[in-house]
Amino acid sequence: MAVLSPASSMLPVDSAPPRRLDPAMVAAGVEHLRSIDAGLAQLINTVGPCTLTLQEDLFFALVHAIISQQISTKAKEKIVERVRALYAPAPFPTPERLLATPDDELRAAGCSGAKVSYLKNLGARIVAGSLDLDRLPSLSDEEVIAALVGVKGIGRWTAEMLLIFSLGRLDVWPVDDLGVVVGTQRLLRLPERPKPKDLRVIGERWRPYRTLVSWYLWRMPREMPGNAL
Repeated sequence: MAVLSPASSMLPVDSAPPRRLDPAMVAAGVEHLRSIDAGLAQLINTVGPCTLTLQEDLFFALVHAIISQQISTKAKEKIVERVRALYAPAPFPTPERLLATPDDELRAAGCSGAKVSYLKNLGARIVAGSLDLDRLPSLSDEEVIAALVGVKGIGRWTAEMLLIFSLGRLDVWPVDDLGVVVGTQRLLRLPERPKPKDLRVIGERWRPYRTLVSWYLWRMPREMPGNAL
């Protein structure tokens, strides 16, 4: 089960202001969620406005997600910066430049042998044309997931993070994410962690703004007023 911490959203381009979700859509979504769920309204009041930022370079968003798998936020941040440094002054590598990078250099930056293999497979598919990132914004959520999960090292969770943090889709519900699992348990005061099949049912009440619910659950403080969990 994977988790994306609040600090590990996709990195913005250094020189450009971060792009955010459309404020009017976010406001409408937050207002809807407040009106249908008192517990969620309390969480929204506690956390404050949604400040979800988007990473527009889809290739590096996937590189970032692969590097982030199964390691702490602190370790991930160091490795990501070392990988980016290999391609300075460009902010991110291109698929071609990453493919041309010796494996030893990526491993020296902190990538495991498996992750080097995943990154190279991603770059090779893009260069060969079997994965067209430019086409992803025009696809449905499930079509994006289907296009990505064929890449070595990319599962449904990674694809869902791209949908949220790059494509800005508003109704993504990552039932395999630990933060969503634990946050839902605490929000609803459930006696045990809900399983993915249970979360799919629970999440139906929050359509069509489940991305916003996920974002707030990731930021749920350890102590919620009036929440026993």
